[in-house]
Amino acid sequence: MLHRTLTLAIGLCGAVAASQLPEFTQQYSQRLGGAVDELTRVVKRFDGDSVAVGEDRKGALARLAGSSDELARRQSSAMFANIMRLDALQAQQAQMAVAGPFRRIEAFLSDPDPDVAGATWNAFQPGVPATGEGVAAGGLGFLAGGGLMLLVGRLFRRRPRLAGARR
Repeated sequence: MLHRTLTLAIGLCGAVAASQLPEFTQQYSQRLGGAVDELTRVVKRFDGDSVAVGEDRKGALARLAGSSDELARRQSSAMFANIMRLDALQAQQAQMAVAGPFRRIEAFLSDPDPDVAGATWNAFQPGVPATGEGVAAGGLGFLAGGGLMLLVGRLFRRRPRLAGARR
């Protein structure tokens, strides 16, 4: 009796936890959009400054990298990292935008940005799984949690003694 109750409780906990994945992915997607918007603004400003001094982006980065000024060299590296991160975030944003249910979760899980994911986790607000995706994820979580408990229960189950066995 206790084993069944515990299995049900673990299954329900798994359902509740898994049902939040679509909501977390939604909130991650919103933060991803904010990060893309901000980095786009930074890169556009750099591109505008580059054009104003007669350079394109590549030329401006090379000019800064080749400078004898340590600060300029560091700024070149930082801007290059911003540009690379913007490209990666835009690619994930595009992938998530065209993905349907479950594929959006897969797109998130395949390569989450650590900074965006961390910020999402810190501000995460659980939601009621009102979508088919949330209900299905909850069902899978229930099956995974309950299945895990059944497996653990089988490992620790007492085996009946045979009638003629010795101690």
